[in-house]
Amino acid sequence: MGSIKEQFSNDIHKQKNTGKVDSSKYEQALSLYDLNITDDEVKNAVRKIIEEKVSENNNKEVKKFLLSTVEYTTLSVSDTEEKVLKMVENVNKFEEEYPNLPNVRTIVTYPNFAKLVANSLEIDGVDITVVSGAFPSSQSFLEVKTVETALAIKDGATNVDIVLPVGKFFSEDYESVCDTISELKEVCGDVDMKVILETGVLKTAKNIKTAALLSMYSGAQFIKTSTGKEGGGATAEAVYVMCQAIKEYYNKTGIQIGLKPAGGINSVMDAVIYYTIFKEVLGEKWLSNYYFRLGTSRLPNLILSELLEKEIKYF
Repeated sequence: MGSIKEQFSNDIHKQKNTGKVDSSKYEQALSLYDLNITDDEVKNAVRKIIEEKVSENNNKEVKKFLLSTVEYTTLSVSDTEEKVLKMVENVNKFEEEYPNLPNVRTIVTYPNFAKLVANSLEIDGVDITVVSGAFPSSQSFLEVKTVETALAIKDGATNVDIVLPVGKFFSEDYESVCDTISELKEVCGDVDMKVILETGVLKTAKNIKTAALLSMYSGAQFIKTSTGKEGGGATAEAVYVMCQAIKEYYNKTGIQIGLKPAGGINSVMDAVIYYTIFKEVLGEKWLSNYYFRLGTSRLPNLILSELLEKEIKYF
């Protein structure tokens, strides 16, 4: 199951120890996959799924499931302890207010709020997620990224979202890209780690798929579309390409990877479309709120409003 991944990992560590860069090792791993994917092919495939499959998922049961996948997020320069505490209070009291509906999946904040969330969260089943590793740019020293991540985990983070080093990716410095991800995964240990690809900056289907594969081979347990800070947020096309990469990676390694569309999820229909693509490409095996997440702040109220058929501003 892990032979390809182990070989790839061994190559990374061998290069790291010897100081020798052998880019052919990365190219060899990538050559196992079809990277001749065009943007037009992706658009046509997405259009077909939307036209043929979305309507059957536009129902209350799917929307309840979508609510349970939400990573309830605040990542603003103006975030305060009071704002974060209010978010936690909303999550703590949700079951009492809406006993027939599922709670959100995680609370997402900057790393400095991890301890606050950990100390005030009173219910089980909701993860404490932080963005780390010099979010949102990933432009810093690896030592800074590892320390920030370790401190957040020490403070109680149970999920960590990091950003792919996009500049290194564009320079085709795959060694540095993979080193960053694998080093941070080593720091995370048993804590789940997502790698944000920043698909709006990567732009092309080939770039997105390549970045997804490098991330998964380097230790990502989830791949995520966007930071929401640059290049726009999730798109149906990016979600489709990432699902295809997850599927091909699973077929070769037996390792099941999760997906998190994030950024610019402005309507319940956006979420339904992403869910439909995820379901159609990956199938029933992936349909849980562990493997499928939605990074958003506005979506919970929109879903509640549709389910209860009145405007809700709970979150």
